[in-house]
Amino acid sequence: MTQYIKGTDISISERYRLALLDLDGVVYRGKNPVEYASESIRQAQSAGMLMEYTTNNSSRFQAVVAEQLRGFGLDVEPWQVITSSVVAARMVAHHVPAGAKVLAVGAPHLREEVTRAGLTLVDRVEDEPAAVIQGWYPEITWNELASAAFAAQRGALYLVTNRDLTIPRELGIAPGCGSLVNAVIEAVGHQPAGSAGKPESAMYDEARQLVADSLAETSGERVEPVAKDQCLAIGDRLDTDIEAGNRGGYDSLVVLTGVSKPNEIVLADPVLRPTFIAKDLRGLNEPHPQVLRQDDGFWVCRDAVAHVVDGVLQVRENGDADAALSSLDALRAACCAVWQVLDSGVEPDALTIPEFHI
Repeated sequence: MTQYIKGTDISISERYRLALLDLDGVVYRGKNPVEYASESIRQAQSAGMLMEYTTNNSSRFQAVVAEQLRGFGLDVEPWQVITSSVVAARMVAHHVPAGAKVLAVGAPHLREEVTRAGLTLVDRVEDEPAAVIQGWYPEITWNELASAAFAAQRGALYLVTNRDLTIPRELGIAPGCGSLVNAVIEAVGHQPAGSAGKPESAMYDEARQLVADSLAETSGERVEPVAKDQCLAIGDRLDTDIEAGNRGGYDSLVVLTGVSKPNEIVLADPVLRPTFIAKDLRGLNEPHPQVLRQDDGFWVCRDAVAHVVDGVLQVRENGDADAALSSLDALRAACCAVWQVLDSGVEPDALTIPEFHI
């Protein structure tokens, strides 16, 4: 029987060994904690779940992020924070000779990681860098963006830390690294050779290895990375967090505390579809109901049902259509019903989807 959204009779924190947690929009928004996040993470850790924090933000030192999280009452070591700068520097090191010149357009954290990877940091295009990495930080200038474009035009290997178009901040949604990357692409005339951030899955793979290294250091014995089927990618963005999970073969949980909204999930392409849906990180410590297709074509999630009739999504919970639009179970059932129709070849524009408000 086809099943898109998974269910688990035990809590997520008992089902999975390692949480690969996004930060912006999941654990915090800028300087402010996301509601229920810290207490939910602590509860999951008490159940035995390991935590790794993965962020496309390339501007902040791991120790600074860890300190912020500790300020929310979380027990976090710097090595548990995987930034796109860490991954980007290692990626470049795989593509150029040791000690090669690299122009890093970004925050001090990115520059430090380039040096740590055994590369030579340069500040000028005239130094003829072998590679240029474009990152993001709040004080980035036009001159820095121009230098990235000039280096790439002269043949330097062009890589970026991430391609997030937006980033949640205290006052709302702001332009992210990807928006600035697009500006440089327009000047250069070609795409970057690669991106260190999500939706690539390298960040998740690196997190698994770092957990294994930490456990090995504690035990004094070699430890294998946590198996992929015991890891869960968690985020608020379908086009980064969830896509990275799908690309890398990881199950995923999308939370509704950041960028992605319910109707976006309902209409998601296959590569963007999460394994689980939760309103917030309290979903870590709860069982998740099964969503099953009935012989009559209805999809059922506990008391909620959904099906598509003549291109119109119909949802009910206990027979009530209005109540269903604020129900997480109805959203889960709706996703399965619509995904089945989309996978049959129907175009999203041909469907009428009521507005969920969860």
